[in-house]
Amino acid sequence: MRVLLSTYGSRGDVEPLVGLAVRLRELGAEVRVCAPPDEDFAERLAGVGVSVVGVGQSARALTTAAPPPSKHNLPQRAAELIASQLRVMPPAAEGCDVLVATGATPAIAGARSVAEKLGIRYVSAIFQQLTLPSPHRPPMAYPGRPFPPEVTDNRALWELDAQSIDALFGEALNTGRESIGLPPVDNVRDYAFGDRPWLATDPVLDPWRETPDLDVVQTGAWTLPDERPLPADLVAFLDAGAPPVYVGFGSMAVRAGEEAARAAIEAVRSKGRRVLVGRGWADLGLIDDRDDCFAVGEVNHQRLFGRVAAVVHHGGAGTTTTAARAGAPQVVVPQLADQPYWGARVAELGVGVAHDGPVPTVESLSAALDTALDPKTGARAKALAGTVRTDGAMRAARLLLDTADASTAATAASADTAGTVG
Repeated sequence: MRVLLSTYGSRGDVEPLVGLAVRLRELGAEVRVCAPPDEDFAERLAGVGVSVVGVGQSARALTTAAPPPSKHNLPQRAAELIASQLRVMPPAAEGCDVLVATGATPAIAGARSVAEKLGIRYVSAIFQQLTLPSPHRPPMAYPGRPFPPEVTDNRALWELDAQSIDALFGEALNTGRESIGLPPVDNVRDYAFGDRPWLATDPVLDPWRETPDLDVVQTGAWTLPDERPLPADLVAFLDAGAPPVYVGFGSMAVRAGEEAARAAIEAVRSKGRRVLVGRGWADLGLIDDRDDCFAVGEVNHQRLFGRVAAVVHHGGAGTTTTAARAGAPQVVVPQLADQPYWGARVAELGVGVAHDGPVPTVESLSAALDTALDPKTGARAKALAGTVRTDGAMRAARLLLDTADASTAATAASADTAGTVG
């Protein structure tokens, strides 16, 4: 079996595909990946023996560029990405039996168009449930497109959500589809996700409530045990004193900014704790030369988070899950999209704090750390760690192959029946 995995987004969109790709290969499948052409993504996938085809612009360059995403530039960015997909992905998908698409909605819709054109099976996968229509909660609002405050019914809000996505991405998708001889679609969101999307999140951290409108398959998060050693200088810092507090905002470091990092460092120091700063995509650094603070780049978070007192982060799905699995208390400083949701889940589970808004101060983080560093929070975080699934990637890989085998058997049976009737 040959599988093409497709995504467009930050490290949090790419890393799960590493887990799925490795498990698929263990089961005998051939795997290719289409992802943003960022060097660190290619290196990560090459490290597990998976070939990568670059699609679209560098995700890091796009994230750090001005202006930030808005209703004015999202349609053009979507058009450029979809055009790149329709040009690059068909050769990459040659000989593949199934295409699994993740990432931003226009990227999923573009990938499904490629699968439709080539006549291969398609699966959409989501790393947070907030974009999946559900009568149990409202949708997220897109930048510059808030929902009318007088509309409170969830179903009505999801109808507005579909209209908003069509306004942002419909023209870009249908222009691309026309260029390869496909008819237009009139609901980008529902087309992208299909009738049976996969939710690749942990059911304890992100419980899905069944809905009659979608047959959602929750596989668990797609993670792998990370055996990479920590750098020697980082180990020396960790060994030199009590567990530090980790502060890192990943790809959101550009939005959080140096002031957020400075506030976090000062807040952690006010608790008598040492600080470990994750540089992220903004290349955050230290604010002075004191030896109680250390900066790191790309490292093994699974191993690192098991050695820290708490994790202060932006609330990405991957970081939240990794910290939860490590049993580390969390302070979530959400910047956008699904991050407020993950912060709320951390608070609801009693394993940390959701910061109120994206701009922290020394005072606000100091108050949050009082809760995160409380021994009771630490005990709850360690208890939660034992409940987080570790087999999500393998479950997804088996499901993908089992479904393919069933489809092949059904096709063969249909052909035999046709031959008998003839």
